[in-house]
This record gives sequence, structure tokens and C-alpha cells, in this order.
Amino acid sequence: MFVDKVKIYVKGGDGGNGVTSFRREKYIPEGGPDGGDGGRGGDVVFVVDEGLRTLLDFRYQRHFKAPRGEHGQGGNRHGKSGRDLEVAVPPGTTVIDAGNGDFLADLTRPGQRAVIARGGRGGRGNAHFATATNQAPRFSEKGEPGQERWVILELKLIADVGLIGYPNVGKSTILAKVSAAKPKIADYPFTTLSPNLGVVSVPGGGSFVLADIPGLIEGAHQGVGLGHEFLRHIERTRVLIHVLDLSRPDSRGAWLDFQAVNRELQLYDPKLGEKRQLVAVNKVDLPVTRDLLPQVRAGFKKRGIEVFPISAATGLERLMARAAEELERLKPGPEPASAETAPPERVFRLKPRPTFEVTSDGEGFVVSGPEVERLAAMTNFDNDEAVRRFQRAMGRMGVDRALREAGARAGDRVRIGRAELEYSEDIF
Repeated sequence: MFVDKVKIYVKGGDGGNGVTSFRREKYIPEGGPDGGDGGRGGDVVFVVDEGLRTLLDFRYQRHFKAPRGEHGQGGNRHGKSGRDLEVAVPPGTTVIDAGNGDFLADLTRPGQRAVIARGGRGGRGNAHFATATNQAPRFSEKGEPGQERWVILELKLIADVGLIGYPNVGKSTILAKVSAAKPKIADYPFTTLSPNLGVVSVPGGGSFVLADIPGLIEGAHQGVGLGHEFLRHIERTRVLIHVLDLSRPDSRGAWLDFQAVNRELQLYDPKLGEKRQLVAVNKVDLPVTRDLLPQVRAGFKKRGIEVFPISAATGLERLMARAAEELERLKPGPEPASAETAPPERVFRLKPRPTFEVTSDGEGFVVSGPEVERLAAMTNFDNDEAVRRFQRAMGRMGVDRALREAGARAGDRVRIGRAELEYSEDIF
């Protein structure tokens, strides 16, 4: 089964907790704090595996969670970091955040890697918090939660040449004749429900990958007839072979059929309409096509477009040779080094201080923002010293003032990330 779009859940490993510990050895009556740090959580990393051709495996496993870091130990022993979780994906996979639509990665090269969910930082042990005024801190940090998100994986086939056209114009037959691919072939529309790939060998030892893209119909750019599912596979091709069948009962003529398919490409993505196209008139062994061919060739010639007459037995070798020539012509050459092409200077700027937002949810107040949420997640609220440190941090960031201005009163519920607190001037 060919699967080219899935939605999965990924979560980086949580960081290990720091530990509260003091040096306890004979003849050392006042050993200082020696709590070690927790280990970092593992990342979820997508890795391109050139042996994969579909996203089918993700239909059976949709949740991927990296291991957490180990907790710290006494004697300044740090916890071991969690191992990264590597997830194999086929070449041509794009990764999109399902929550906000952000584009995360475009994975095309074998071995290419992308971190999709980062592991959390390990919590610091109490040895980190010793100061001149507090030489024996009795608190430590909890590990930072790992990043978690739902992501959408879309597979866009990586092919050099794509066969496009209306349903049932013979694209699958062409692929079967010029390569070792074995697509399903039958005499009814939408026989091909998923793209097929084949490798075409050309005289001189060259080769290229040819894709049979399922047939397009009017309205495909709006998703009609699974249009979106098909059109995205054209995006990575460099040359398109537009197959026309004049013997189709519903054909409105070669030029109108040609325009209709190209209109769908243009409306879906204007860049698709700019791709190099070769026009192939199929089934020239049929009398109706053979009679119309001179008129069709003359009409396309006026518009500067060459027509290749083909059938299952003739014309395919010449068509594939021309496709190989176009690929060679479009191959990007090395750019000459010059001041204009030199990489721009890198400019480093100080990031603005992280901000937060206070809102009301009807039952209390919600404080949101990456920095305050991370601080709350790493605070042990069962420890008085940890709570006082949290209180000082909230004061420095201005959270307490913002809550008062928002109307918070003693006893109101305040939610920060997953932590639910009761508002009190002793805490905020």
C-alpha cells in the first residue's frame, strides 16, 4: 500500500532531575552540597532512509517518544543523557507542525537528519545553587520536559520526469514499457490511485527516474478527485511529459485538454506551470488519432511546442531520449565564485528578553510564555527553598505585578504550564 500523508505524535525525552545531596565523609563534619545534575533527554530525530518509498509504517505506529535522562546522584555524579530516538523516513518527506502549520523540515538526501522534538535539559543539583549567603542549599531542579508536538508528514516523490495528463490516457502503459515498473493497468479512469516510479535507461549509459502521476481532472487544485494528493508529487520533478489521448470520448481536443491540465497546475502552484513540458500524443496506432495528428502537430507548432507521436510500440525511445536531453540541459552547473555570490556576513543580535502573557480563563488566571512555563516545570513546589527561588524569579520577570494588574486576589487559581498554584503574595 502506498501511503503519502500521515499525522504522528513525537516527544523529546524529559530531562533527569537534579539531586539534593551533601558530602558525608568521616573527618569532614561540614561537607558541602554535592548533588549532581540530571541528564539531558533524548531528541526525536528523523533520518532519511533511501530504502523506504512510502509512509506506510507510520499507519501502525503513530507515537514516538525519546528516552528521558537519568537523575543526578550524590558525589557530584551527573545523570546519563537519554539516547536520541532515530525515526527513518523516505526521501522526499516534508514535516509540518500540525498545531501551527510551521514548516519544520524538508528531507530529501539519503542520511539527512532533522531534530523534530528536542529533549529537555537536565535539572541542576543543589551544588549549583551554593552561594556566599546560602552555603547549604536544600533544593534542586526538576528536569525540563521534552518538546512534544503532533506533526504531519507528507511524501513528495523525488523523480526526474513526471507523466501527467487526464485519467486513462496511457501513462501507466508508458511507464511499464520504458522501465521495469509494473503498475496496474486497465481500461477505466483512475486505475492508478497512487504514483508509481520506474528507472528509465537511455542510450549512452544514462538513466533517470520516471513517475506516473495519477490522472488530473478539472478542480484538482481544490482537491477534487484527490487532486491535492496527486499534485504534490509533481513539485519535485524537473521535466513533465504531458500525455494526450485524442481517442477519449470526453476529449475536447488536444489544445483544450492541454490547457485544462495546465490550468490546474498553475492554480495549485504557479511554479508548476513554469516547468519544462514535452507533449506526447498517445495511441497514434488508432485511426482517429492518426487522422487528427497532422492538425494537432501544426497547432502546437504555431505555439512553439513540439509534439511526440507515440503508442505502446512506437515513439517511446525518442521521447525518453528527449527527456534525458532536457534533464541534462536543466542540470545546474557550478556557479563562479565572485563577490556577488559570496555568503553574506553573519550578524549576531542580542535576543529580546522572553515575554509572558497573563489571561483569564473564567476560573482563574493563566500565565503563558516559554520561560515562565519552563521555570514552573522545573520547580519542586514541595520544597520551601525551591518555592522561594521561584518567587524571586517571578518578581524579577514582573509576573507578580502583571497578576495584580489583571485583578488577581488571594486564593485565585493561577496556572503556569502544567502547574496549578494558588495566588498569594507570599508566592508571587
